[in-house]
Amino acid sequence: MPRGQGAETQGHPEAMPTAGQILRQRAAIFSALGLFCSNYYWYFLLTWLPYYLQNARHFSAGRMATTAASAYFLIAFSAVMAGYFSDRLIARGASANRVRKTFAGVGLTLSTIILPVAVVRDAGTATVFLLLACFCFGIYTANVFAITQTLAGPRAAGKWTSLQNGFANLAGVTAPWLTGFIVQRTGEYFWAFAVAAAVVLTGAAIFVFAIGRLEPIKWDRPRGLSAA
Repeated sequence: MPRGQGAETQGHPEAMPTAGQILRQRAAIFSALGLFCSNYYWYFLLTWLPYYLQNARHFSAGRMATTAASAYFLIAFSAVMAGYFSDRLIARGASANRVRKTFAGVGLTLSTIILPVAVVRDAGTATVFLLLACFCFGIYTANVFAITQTLAGPRAAGKWTSLQNGFANLAGVTAPWLTGFIVQRTGEYFWAFAVAAAVVLTGAAIFVFAIGRLEPIKWDRPRGLSAA
């Protein structure tokens, strides 16, 4: 809990935006779309990676568990490291806009390294690509909600995040279903991996170019309320 005169003591009417005001913001729409794209990638990994390793790569249950767990662990590890270094850069005077967008854009773009996993024949090489892709994905995850909170400000962060997550987690339905549909129709995993790579690359473009400059939005005072 921050000490001193924090946002919780500032009861200005203009600092309490409604859900409608948030949804009218371009940044809110694109942050939700960007998170949907990254969530698609995450749910693809979460729901289909173990199945792919066993059925396409013919890993034993033990090897599958070790490989998948290592991939998920690397996401967590790189997220912690990226969060630390991004904050350090900003504390030293770097632009928060540039730092947050760079980490998000680079992390999501390099996550497309997952595509060769479905192409290379050697299982060891495919595993290296998989682990590297997951490490890169973690670089993005460290900054995604920092971006949201920066834009929303302290009085809108909860509503903005809930609206953003509510939409973005529809990817939890879309990714497993679409992946299964593609695999069933084509009989192979390449196109499922290609779609995941394309979606995550779209997310990178959204966070870097579509959201706009990362700075707190100045919320208009709701109608009918006068200044305090």
